[in-house]
Amino acid sequence: MAKEVTSYEENYAQWYNDLVIKADLAENSAVRGCMVIKPYGYAIWEKIQATLDKLFKDTGHVNAYFPLFIPKSFLSQEAEHVEGFAKECAVVTHHRLMNSPDGKGVVVDPAAKLEEELIVRPTSETIIWNTYKNWIKSYRDLPILCNQWANVVRWEMRTRLFLRTTEFLWQEGHTAHATRAEAIEETRRMVHVYEKFACEWMSIPVIVGAKTASERFAGAIDTLCIEAMMKDGKALQSGTSHFLGQNFAKAFDVQFATKEGRLEYVWATSWGVSTRLMGALIMTHSDNNGLVLPPKLAPIQTILIPIHKGDEELAQIRECLQQLKNELEAKGISAKIDDRDNVRSGFKFAEWELKGVPVRLALGPRDMQNQTIEIARRDTLEKQVLPQAGIAGFIEDLLPQIQKNIYKKALDFREKNTFIVDSYEEFKQRIENGGFFLCHWDGTAETEEKIKEETKATIRCIPFDAPDEAGRCMVTGKPSAKRVVLARAY
Repeated sequence: MAKEVTSYEENYAQWYNDLVIKADLAENSAVRGCMVIKPYGYAIWEKIQATLDKLFKDTGHVNAYFPLFIPKSFLSQEAEHVEGFAKECAVVTHHRLMNSPDGKGVVVDPAAKLEEELIVRPTSETIIWNTYKNWIKSYRDLPILCNQWANVVRWEMRTRLFLRTTEFLWQEGHTAHATRAEAIEETRRMVHVYEKFACEWMSIPVIVGAKTASERFAGAIDTLCIEAMMKDGKALQSGTSHFLGQNFAKAFDVQFATKEGRLEYVWATSWGVSTRLMGALIMTHSDNNGLVLPPKLAPIQTILIPIHKGDEELAQIRECLQQLKNELEAKGISAKIDDRDNVRSGFKFAEWELKGVPVRLALGPRDMQNQTIEIARRDTLEKQVLPQAGIAGFIEDLLPQIQKNIYKKALDFREKNTFIVDSYEEFKQRIENGGFFLCHWDGTAETEEKIKEETKATIRCIPFDAPDEAGRCMVTGKPSAKRVVLARAY
């Protein structure tokens, strides 16, 4: 292999880190806890971003941009919200540097203290609802369906590339509605948009449901989520949609005149996904050879590799590959010819396998004579030799098959590692090996906290599709109406 990867059976955390670094997705920066997203990694994020952006616009949303800095007083106007984010906030107190007294560096100029300290955006509800107060006067101004693509800062003590960094990229939707019913409908609509994207583009099966009260977004009345299972059996919260009620409208006095002339507070939602999706993509599909990318999100869908001796042979093969590349691109399939002459073809095979390119084509002198070409699938590692004629059409049909196969493998893995458990003792033993557990819970925060303290597992969600099923809480024996999903999580 071009760059050796630790096996996930041996050391899962190192395997993940190897893939991020060696597949050129990202690296740690000079700023502790922050990352540099490298071009190949950012190309994947751009595909995620472009797809989601279209899905948002197809549902009537428009993009806007709001300030990075939030006055500290704004955060304190919604008590539950500030409590939820206070420990993660980065605060700007001064606006100027000066030479240090010893002349060997710079220090903060004490005379340049800000009149009001500024919070570096951890999320934007407060600054946006302060703005919406100026936009909303009447029912005719509603609904507002805004999204922004931005970066946020949440001061993290323990970080991991893509999964938890001090600064990360995301989108955050913020909508305003005239009625409670409209806002609830929006909250549900957007969690299902995330579900559609996860399943159809990322090839990741997800469970859709509601968070418990203790797991809700700070300041929300209800939080809906999609939960995915990673290769180690842990859960990854991959997207959230929040019904905010009138909490932020009341905090910032955002009222509108109804058709009847009454003043009422506006109803709100917010929803978001982040570069954490990159972590989900890596940990759901990849193997010990490297990334496995779903074709819809792969920056390069087909890599074309010439096998040759000498420049003359290379020129002939390159011309053939260029023609094939043109045919693929005419069908909307991204393709690249790797004709580097400073590395061997075996190195190239391993490198593009590591980077998760869905299809590899190799063409050598014998293939030129026989009018054939070798094709290799990244998802199954299967290889076959086919006629060159019609190969572009073959790949056009193959890519959707790969997309579906990757999804099926992930779904089969999740189903194999999902368990119905009724005994707390059994749960405590089996949770050590990971997986999703469908268990009865009595609905109390005390029981939820006890499970978390004793097992490090949390209630990931109350699934929408969970049937009503009378039972007994596995911890207390008290009545329970349906099962919830428990797992250890990132």
